[in-house]
Amino acid sequence: MSGETSGGSRRLYRNREFVALASTAFARSQAYSTILIALAMYANMFHTSSTMEGMFGTAFAVVQLLIVLPLGRYIDIRNSKRVLLFGLFLNILVFVGFGFVETVNQVILMRVFQGTAASILWLTGTTVVGEISDDDSRGLWIGSYNQVGAFSSLFGDIFGGLLLYLYGFEITYAALSLITIGAFLSIFFFLRDNPGGRKDPEESSSRETFETLLGRSAIKALVFFRLSFSVGKMAVITFLPIYAHTVFDINVFVVGGIMAGGKLTKSLTQGKVGDWTDRVGKKYYFILAGALVYALGTALIPIAGLAHDFIPGVTVAALGGEMALPPAFFVLFAAYAVLGVGDSLRLPASMALFVEEGEQFDAVASSLSLRSIAWKIGQVGGPVFIGAIWDATSVFVAFWTASGFIVVSSAVFALLYSTDPAPGERVDAVGGD
Repeated sequence: MSGETSGGSRRLYRNREFVALASTAFARSQAYSTILIALAMYANMFHTSSTMEGMFGTAFAVVQLLIVLPLGRYIDIRNSKRVLLFGLFLNILVFVGFGFVETVNQVILMRVFQGTAASILWLTGTTVVGEISDDDSRGLWIGSYNQVGAFSSLFGDIFGGLLLYLYGFEITYAALSLITIGAFLSIFFFLRDNPGGRKDPEESSSRETFETLLGRSAIKALVFFRLSFSVGKMAVITFLPIYAHTVFDINVFVVGGIMAGGKLTKSLTQGKVGDWTDRVGKKYYFILAGALVYALGTALIPIAGLAHDFIPGVTVAALGGEMALPPAFFVLFAAYAVLGVGDSLRLPASMALFVEEGEQFDAVASSLSLRSIAWKIGQVGGPVFIGAIWDATSVFVAFWTASGFIVVSSAVFALLYSTDPAPGERVDAVGGD
């Protein structure tokens, strides 16, 4: 498959296994972005505080924090295809449950189940993509796989937001279920049984595997970065749609359009950036650049509150009527587009480094689970922490605090990683001298 790198992402779509795996990323991201918009509607319906809205993000993450390490080990020693099929089935049950919620507590409970399904699909899908791709095209595979997820998330922002705006929850969740059923059938028929190399469970215990991985300085640096970065990013993911809908009274269809700005830049650029990481090397540079761009986008968000001073509002004809786009829409759209560029720079490199570290010990899923659990620690506390800051101070302090977390995490990562980079990165550095 090494020739696929020169052919770009399009060549991968002739590979049935890649298409099957990409369908799981499409279903997962579609559900994630659509339900984020639905959460803004729930927040408006139940008149929640910012702290309670932070619980929407925390509930999603707390269950992942509990299951991600044993899940990673389980994936390393079990049949990944069966795990993927179970995750897709669980996602369908989540949509059914969301269709029946009547209180804010039930919304939080369903976010717990959604977090479980999303964790299974992300961790297993990424592991299989990393394992069945060749070393010299891994960045392309991972970048293209993420690109599908970004496009799906973009589609979810627009199509999901439109469905919620026109038809409400039930039709929207039925559509998400149909998409997930399609992914289930694709995995069932096209993905090989027991994909990737399986580690013998008798070779080492789960504890020994994780201790070995955490003994690597590169893993320590990557894990710390993920933990700190997640505080800032999860504040953006949780609060930006709520901020747009509740503060500026932007309807959910237009909120989806705002979020589409970032998904558009991610879907257009991530496959290409993944190819660049294969050819250029020095993946940690891509991580740092992406994080700093993301910090800039985060700092731009609260400026939407001042947009009326220098941007005129616009009224457009849509859906048989007129739709107002307040000045804040344009600032939020631009900010989210910047965030998408940051993610495109960072994600393929970060995931490829975790895969490379895990491959040394036949523990790719375990390595990726460390990547995930670091995220979940920040994801559990981040939304509530930033929400509490917002309640106590202002939207500027809240989002600029989130941006500050991202900048600090980048600086510490650069310091830690430079002391002992990943094996492939050391080769790159020598070759570049």
